Amino acid sequence: MKESVMRKCRESMEIKEKFFEENSEKIISLCAVMANAFSQGHRLFVMGNGGSSCDALHVAVEFIHPIIEKRRALPAVALTTDTATITAIGNDQDFSKVFSHQIDLLAREGDMALAISTSGASANVLLGLQTARKKGMTTIAFTGKDGGRIPEVADYCFIVRTFSIHRIQEVHVALLHIMWDMVHVTMGEEDVI
Repeated sequence: MKESVMRKCRESMEIKEKFFEENSEKIISLCAVMANAFSQGHRLFVMGNGGSSCDALHVAVEFIHPIIEKRRALPAVALTTDTATITAIGNDQDFSKVFSHQIDLLAREGDMALAISTSGASANVLLGLQTARKKGMTTIAFTGKDGGRIPEVADYCFIVRTFSIHRIQEVHVALLHIMWDMVHVTMGEEDVI
């Protein structure tokens, strides 16, 4: 059992190291774009299904309520939190429209949309990004496997190239923490973590 635990840990570390080595420059570029957008009063809208829905909530709360003193709060909205809206759209229209409908109504040009999908195959996430792109928003995606169709509609697409959902999610959590931190550092705040 101990060897199994250590094998999983090594695999997680190796995938993370490879991912961040390949994507560090793109992460830095994205954080500069996000810092600029936040500085101009724009907002971040985050979406995902299942475990990725939980990660969307995690992203939003990190920006809205920073855990480090002296870090400013930044406007982020998880499009997964309003059960009444999600179920109404899903029931009256189509579940594939639960994010696109909200983005179309709430977001504006210059805002940012972050889609999280381990498979890259979620119809509602893909449609949400397509709607965001049409509105002139910066489109960002955290995905896995081969990325599915999401790279076609994401200005910044981060693909964790493994078929293990757990390893993909582990990298996504590390990425969201690094992204949050580097946005603040780019905005001139102290690099403390």
